[in-house]
Amino acid sequence: MSQAFAEPGPRERDGSPETRCSILVAAERLFREIGYRKTTVADIARALRMSPANVYRFFESKKAINEAVAERLIGELETQLAAVADRPGLAAAERLGLFLRTMSRLNTEHLTTERRMFEMVEVAMTESWEVVHHHIERIDRMICRIVADGAASGEFVVDDPLVAARCIHSAFVRFCHPALIAQCADEPGPSLDDMVAFLLRGLGVKAA
Repeated sequence: MSQAFAEPGPRERDGSPETRCSILVAAERLFREIGYRKTTVADIARALRMSPANVYRFFESKKAINEAVAERLIGELETQLAAVADRPGLAAAERLGLFLRTMSRLNTEHLTTERRMFEMVEVAMTESWEVVHHHIERIDRMICRIVADGAASGEFVVDDPLVAARCIHSAFVRFCHPALIAQCADEPGPSLDDMVAFLLRGLGVKAA
């Protein structure tokens, strides 16, 4: 999720995609420095040496900026997960285990190193921002691809790969939801390896 901040270049044309991008980059920098709750549209405008009114030409509200920044962060996470989901040369069971462990690791690392940014993603999940709904669906589809490959190869025994994918994602939420990662850290429960093994057995994979 981490992304270096680059100062905006020369003043762009009003209405240009570059200006919108510059607003998001400035907002992301301020979110990291002081937190997204404390950052105002006026702060973002001041960082870009423009008026708040000009920021509102590109984003109708502070919430719209929050969602756009969250989408950028989530997109970075999804890119890394998609590379695992589509990695060639791995059996489906091995790929699914790697996918789940990677998803947990990335979310845990970002929770620790990017706490202010993950606070925003956590609120997005709590408030059910539209970007989060789309993220959940894309993760389901990635898992579905792996499960469908496993069903086709005979590794998994499933009737509907998408239903199976959604069940896996729901069961695994403790290990990938920001709030639950923090809240359950010291609570009794299965380990990450125990959960992965349990889900694979549920797909028909016999224990080694």
